[in-house]
Amino acid sequence: MSDSEGPKFRVEPLDPDRHERAAFACEQDSLTSYIKQRANQDVKKRIAAVYVMTPDGHTIAGYYTLSQYAVDVGDLTAELARKLRIPKYDVLPATLLGRLARDLKFKAQGLGEMLLMSALKLALDHSKNIASLAVVVDAIDEKAREFYLKYGFIDVEGHTNRLFLPMQSIQQLFPDPSTDNPNEGSSQSASLCF
Repeated sequence: MSDSEGPKFRVEPLDPDRHERAAFACEQDSLTSYIKQRANQDVKKRIAAVYVMTPDGHTIAGYYTLSQYAVDVGDLTAELARKLRIPKYDVLPATLLGRLARDLKFKAQGLGEMLLMSALKLALDHSKNIASLAVVVDAIDEKAREFYLKYGFIDVEGHTNRLFLPMQSIQQLFPDPSTDNPNEGSSQSASLCF
């Protein structure tokens, strides 16, 4: 089946009354149990925003979580801090990509990349209203770390499997044709289609 014949996916905020969490299963038990048991609680407590990718409004093909975060400037190399022109603060705002998972039933369809691009675009859109220097991720294993490195994420020295991608780099992935109005399109960013 070619890409044009495959299902169309939509990314939207988790709705526990509509999205079928019990059927979700991925390679990592902790990511499977999170969406089934803890995701709704995290949303209610505003610990994480959970977004699901669905082909039909019910089935969860994949999901990711985003939260506010703070980067310790001391974790960045002096060279990188200079390159990014980082102010001399102790900590700087960032966005945490806490979890990203794809259901086994949708393996080998490019959903990992689609989920990541959705998360990065949403983080970029929100950084226009709530400042964020970068997207930070703690890769669950070496395979995940290699996945993020492939998309330009940079290792954070002294933190195993912690990586980040500067918002400047994300901006280059999604050039904004309407720079006149920084709020334009932000209301649509929670519902993305692929």
